[in-house]
Amino acid sequence: MLLCDNEVDRDFERFSVSTLRELSELFVGATGICDHDWRSENQVARIYRTELVTEKGKTTSCGEAYVYLKGFAYMLRTEANAELIAQIEGGIKRETSVGCSVAQSICSICGAEIGTCSHEKGKVYGGERCCAVLTGAVDAYEWSFVAVPAQRSAGVIKSFIESEAGRGYAAEFAALEKSAQLGRKYLDSLRAEVLRLCLVCDEKMHPALEKSVQLMEEPELIKLKDAFEEASAKLYPPVTQLPGRGEVTAFSGEEYII
Repeated sequence: MLLCDNEVDRDFERFSVSTLRELSELFVGATGICDHDWRSENQVARIYRTELVTEKGKTTSCGEAYVYLKGFAYMLRTEANAELIAQIEGGIKRETSVGCSVAQSICSICGAEIGTCSHEKGKVYGGERCCAVLTGAVDAYEWSFVAVPAQRSAGVIKSFIESEAGRGYAAEFAALEKSAQLGRKYLDSLRAEVLRLCLVCDEKMHPALEKSVQLMEEPELIKLKDAFEEASAKLYPPVTQLPGRGEVTAFSGEEYII
C-alpha cells in the first residue's frame, strides 16, 4: 500500500523525503480505518511493516526523485469484514489517506513558515507553484480508506497473496482459511448448544443470551455450557423406569409425557 509520497498533493502540500523517513517508523503498528472515523469499532487493519521506496527514472513536479512510503498491512478474514475484503480485492476500495502531524509547514518559495509570508499555496511565483513542504514528523495517528485522497497516488498497491513474496504462502494461506472456517463452525455449534441448554434451564434468559453468546469465545462458552448442564441435571434428575428388588412402583405414565 502506498501511504504517502513527496509529490505535491491536491491541497498543494508535500512531504519532504526526511519526513517520509521519519513517518516510516511512526506508521508501524498504526491502525487502518475508514473515512478517518476514529471509533474503535471502525478499525479494520493494521500496518506491520513499512518501506521507503525510490522509484527509478521518475521525478516529482518539483524535480525531485520520486519517493514514497510503502506500508504492509494485515486484516483478519471474518464475516464482519467479508464485504470490505471483497471490495479491496475487486479494486473498489483502493484509495487511502494518512492521518499524521508534522512540526512545520515550510513555504517552498521563501522557506518561511507557511502563512507567515506573502506567498499563497497553489499560486505561481516566478514560474514556480507555491506549496507547503511538510517537515518534522511528530506523530502518525492512522491511515484510512477514503473516496478521494489528498495524495493522488495513495492507495492499495496489491494484496499480499498477489505479491511475489506472498505467492509462496498461497497453499499455507488456503489451509489456514480452511481451518478458520472449521473453527467458526465449531463456535457456531457451541453457541447453539449453549442456547439450547438455556431454554432447558430458564426460558426467560434466552432472549437476552441470544445476542450475548455471539460475542463470546470458546472459554466463556464452555464455562456457560458446563454451568447449564449442571443446572439442568439438578432440575431434571434421571428417573429409573424399573423398581429396585423388593420394591413396587406405581406407574402413571407421567414419566413419558413431554
